[in-house]
Amino acid sequence: MAGEKFIALSRELYGYLAAHGHNDDPILAELAAETARLGRPSAMQITPEEGTLIGLMARAIGAREALEVGTFTGYSALCVARALPENGRLLCCEINPSWAEIARRFWDKAGVAHKIEMVVRPALETLRTLPVERRFDFAFIDADKPNYHAYYEEALERVRPNGLIVIDNVLWGGNVINESDQSDDTRAIRQLNDFIAGDRRVEAVMLAVADGITIARKK
Repeated sequence: MAGEKFIALSRELYGYLAAHGHNDDPILAELAAETARLGRPSAMQITPEEGTLIGLMARAIGAREALEVGTFTGYSALCVARALPENGRLLCCEINPSWAEIARRFWDKAGVAHKIEMVVRPALETLRTLPVERRFDFAFIDADKPNYHAYYEEALERVRPNGLIVIDNVLWGGNVINESDQSDDTRAIRQLNDFIAGDRRVEAVMLAVADGITIARKK
């Protein structure tokens, strides 16, 4: 195809990429190490460069109010909270109390706990009971995939015009183009990807960062 310009990352080239951004932080590294001890669930943690990117985006738009759907052990929330001003607020939705406790410990250690409100219950319950006047500048969605479209709609309703919604795992290990994969998770991600591609309420781009992210600006 004319104009094709992309590159496949080897492990060595990925290492070069990660080393040439501002992706090193001792507290985040300690959190990543503790999360790794959880075993298989640790794969849900975002990568360092993705954390840097979402922090840069939140800071660049001057976000004061932020939303996270799916907090896990708190890595991405820490990156976003650091980007907010001292009087900024981040609402985190998480369903697992053990993971939430790890997150809280590291937010305390990083000195950002005062910016974060953690609600431990199903995210849709939290979002649908928010006051109608509450608005966000920035939202990050990284939670159970079958509810992705519902989370997107709830976030879009509450994000201000020119606010950003960032959605993780949109390439799903490449399985979005593997038609033999008809799992609930994969089909839900495909459905949302296809929907956003035609959603004129937003301006959106999909990027091959980590497991794929979509950045949507509300018009």
